[in-house]
Amino acid sequence: MSEKTAAAPAAPSQFKKTNQWFDVWRRLKQSKTAVIGLVIFVLLCLMALTAPIFFNYEQDVIRINVQNRLQPPSAEHWMGTDDVGRDVLARVVWGSRASLSIAFSIVAFSLFVGGTIGSTAGYFGGVYDNVVMRIMDIFQAIPGILLAITIVAALGPNTVNLVIALVVSSCPVFARVVRGPVLTIREVEYVEAAKAIGAKSGTIITSHVLPNCLAPIIVQATLSVAGMILSVAALSFLGLGIQPPAPEWGAMLSGARTFIRDHSYLAFFPGLAIMITILSLNLLGDGLRDALDPRLKT
Repeated sequence: MSEKTAAAPAAPSQFKKTNQWFDVWRRLKQSKTAVIGLVIFVLLCLMALTAPIFFNYEQDVIRINVQNRLQPPSAEHWMGTDDVGRDVLARVVWGSRASLSIAFSIVAFSLFVGGTIGSTAGYFGGVYDNVVMRIMDIFQAIPGILLAITIVAALGPNTVNLVIALVVSSCPVFARVVRGPVLTIREVEYVEAAKAIGAKSGTIITSHVLPNCLAPIIVQATLSVAGMILSVAALSFLGLGIQPPAPEWGAMLSGARTFIRDHSYLAFFPGLAIMITILSLNLLGDGLRDALDPRLKT
């Protein structure tokens, strides 16, 4: 009986499908400063989310207690009390909710409006592109904070008008960030193939073009959150943002001006919160920029 050598079945291919987001995370972890920024920012977000657990808004944050006014930091009040007896720590923690939520809202709206403008301008090109981007140039020629001050002063100081003002002033940046890569991606083969099979322009932009522009958009959005926190604080400091007695870091700095000589802690702790938040976002944004850079792929 002739021996039949049964050929062993070929081993299944061990090629791993590379997940680009796993690669981004792997490169991001290699940057110690980016990891530090991410950890600090996550802790700040957790602090903002858990603020109602530790401090009652009515009792600890906005209730006036003149008997406790201007007490220095102690075991009872870790960051002291302000000029009307409110706990500074409670106001700083609740202020993180206001600053972060408003900054995220502004960036989300700016990304949606500016991204829509930039993607359509870059995809369609021609006269539409020229007209739209010249309008963006006009808005970008005006300093963002000055434009925001003008809009809030005209509409009236409140949170909604603050968001509108900062969205208008930051849209041109997102429009330009999105338009650049769209100009390149609209010429690639898979976009041409989608056009050839009759796909609609809106489908091509949302399904094929924008997903391939995510790297610069994510970096710009991360850095913009830091810029928006600073802008919100600046407008609130000028009395054009969140109105008292609601806690907000810029408004707390404004209220501390009168007492800064003898009670410097009133300005120190809100300023420290702003500095740490912006520093963490800048560190994270720089790390994301390097991790998402295709030229760094190994």
